[in-house]
Amino acid sequence: MAVFRSLALFMAMFTALLLPMQAQPVDGGHARVELISERALAVPGETVWFGLSFEIDPNWHIYWVNPGDAGIPPEITWRETSGVPAESFSAFEWPLPELLPVVPGQIMDYGYSDEVVLPFSVQIPETADGPILLEGVADYLICEDICIPENADIRLLLSVGAGQLPDEYGAERIQAALMQVPPGFDGEARLTETGESWTISLAGEQVAGQSGNVRFFPFGHEITHAADQIAGAGDQGVSLQLSPSSADAALPDAIAGVVTIGDLAFEISASAGNVLPGTTDVAGSALGGSVGSNLFLLMGFALIGGLILNLMPCVLPVLSIKAMGIVASTANGDAAEARLHGIWYAAGVLVSFAALAATILAVRAATGIAIWGFWLQNPILVTALILIIFLIGLWLLGLFELGTSVQSVGSGLAAKQGSAGAFFTGVLAAVVGAPCTGPFLGAALGAVMTQPAVNVVLVLLTMGLGMALPFLILSFSPGLQRFIPKPGAWMETLKQVFAFPMFLTAAWLLSVLGALAGYRMAAMVVAGAALIAFGVWALKSANQGAKAILLSVLGLALIVPIFGLLSATSASEAVIGFAWLAGLIAVFVVIARLNTDRTGQLAKGVAGLAIIAGLAWPLAQARTAQASSAPTDAYSASYETEAWSPERVAELTGQGRAVFVDFTAEWCVTCQANKLQTLQTKAVTAAFERADVAFLVADFTNGDTTIALELQKHNRAGVPMYLWYPPGASEPEVLPELLSIDLVTGLVDAIS
Repeated sequence: MAVFRSLALFMAMFTALLLPMQAQPVDGGHARVELISERALAVPGETVWFGLSFEIDPNWHIYWVNPGDAGIPPEITWRETSGVPAESFSAFEWPLPELLPVVPGQIMDYGYSDEVVLPFSVQIPETADGPILLEGVADYLICEDICIPENADIRLLLSVGAGQLPDEYGAERIQAALMQVPPGFDGEARLTETGESWTISLAGEQVAGQSGNVRFFPFGHEITHAADQIAGAGDQGVSLQLSPSSADAALPDAIAGVVTIGDLAFEISASAGNVLPGTTDVAGSALGGSVGSNLFLLMGFALIGGLILNLMPCVLPVLSIKAMGIVASTANGDAAEARLHGIWYAAGVLVSFAALAATILAVRAATGIAIWGFWLQNPILVTALILIIFLIGLWLLGLFELGTSVQSVGSGLAAKQGSAGAFFTGVLAAVVGAPCTGPFLGAALGAVMTQPAVNVVLVLLTMGLGMALPFLILSFSPGLQRFIPKPGAWMETLKQVFAFPMFLTAAWLLSVLGALAGYRMAAMVVAGAALIAFGVWALKSANQGAKAILLSVLGLALIVPIFGLLSATSASEAVIGFAWLAGLIAVFVVIARLNTDRTGQLAKGVAGLAIIAGLAWPLAQARTAQASSAPTDAYSASYETEAWSPERVAELTGQGRAVFVDFTAEWCVTCQANKLQTLQTKAVTAAFERADVAFLVADFTNGDTTIALELQKHNRAGVPMYLWYPPGASEPEVLPELLSIDLVTGLVDAIS
């Protein structure tokens, strides 16, 4: 039976390849008309998309569902010979029409020229067991200076069987047409009588902050089609003044149609009511498009965003150091010391943000562009951060102690050491956490980056205050300190546990460095970290096993001249190799005869040199490291991505495709979280594939002037930024910094 089923399926597919060829364009006079299908082979019971295709002579046009002041829209009359019940045919889905000014200012029509496909769906009968003939007459009015009613006999034989086979020619054209059909509007729409005119107002995320030519295409004849439509815009949306069809026309309960804003288009139904606030012309705008110039509003968002930074994964390990300090201070019962720690920590954060503000202003003065997170585009700074965080991890593990050499000098110096540690913790938390532009920060920073210098400084200091505020409040609140557990053996265990998040933070930064300067640079930093670890271990072990440490190091060093001798290609190279080998052997013998005190000092010296080399060598290499040109491979292989460029966006939107653009960077934790939780999920992947969404990636890891200008254009200070271009749109919708599966799939479903 399986053989017969396979044979039947093969024959059905073979027949399907031949049958659609019977559907040929029909010349109706001034247009070639064709019935096309997305399927060459369909299965019983499924819904299949078809399209009525028109190739129209130059300077001629046909009409939209509402032709305007004159005209008739196309329609199909199906013959009884069609093997599908009449109720199985859907109405046309109407792509966005063109304005057809027949007599400027007096007669305005809506329709199509050149080429258009009018999609419709058909449900294949469950009982179908063979080819289905769709046969009918397409009637349409086609006009130039004169209008001529034309018709065309259309037919298509669709094979129905046990499998599916796409008709690539038809499917591509039908999909392109469906992408030109305006999606529904998710916001609010109101129709208001304003003197002798009517005003449509739209408010919602889809239209907030949008700009461009605004036009209303009504489904009915309530308005004067040829009259000018005066647009307004506010921080929440847009408005449009319409002229009623007659002076005594009563305001209808609702009006429906399509509104275009630039290259965006939505199908709306506006109900009678007051003009929606924030949709008429106002000075400035709100957070939906750009935050505007309200300094207090910006500072409020910066404060909230700074508080949220404390929850970022890259900051939490650093804050663990501060947490241990507060536990110790509280245990001592010294309220003044606890407050001092909080103040010094806040000072470290604020000084760091002030320095960042000064640097941003200097960069802006030099280049005209100010972008947040630029310091993580510098291999030297990233290398330094990795090594510092790695050292902190070793300290948390207890491999060495900070400040042990000065603790015996007196309590005053010990207190200073603690204050300096709190200050340094604040600096480190700010530098590591600041690039994470989470909720509220993206829009606030984007708006302030082009404002006067004093505004930049105030907003960044407020952001720093938000970051420091939780520990500052805890330091000054004895009531809250009562909830802090008393110190004990658990502190040492917890301190060691916190070392591992520090190592993970270093690993994340190592991936950033790899994207910046290549895997060789990342390997050099790992080698430097190994030298540092060896140096720290050797310092701790020097008092017990100094001679063993030195002899082991020399034994390993002997490998170098031995390999040099084995690979020597000339007498001079051999002589040099023997000299090095003899010298190392001599040093080996000398050290073997030294007493314990001398070897202990030498071991500590070697350990110190190893730590210095582990820090200095990677930093020196980072100065000359060349940024890797390879794009970041951060996405699931289940769908394709390509590099972003303005030209590529224009090309894709010109083809009628929807475009999603991810402005990202390896050092952006929010970007990586959005990839894992949203962009790499099966739901989003399937939605993008289903709607043929082009996924472009603007990788800002290494810095890029074109990307920086695009970020600035959309009032964003840094990454992440996500742009959504509906089919055919030239201006995008700027999405929130934090994505969700429902948000992204909802955008795709709206165009499907």
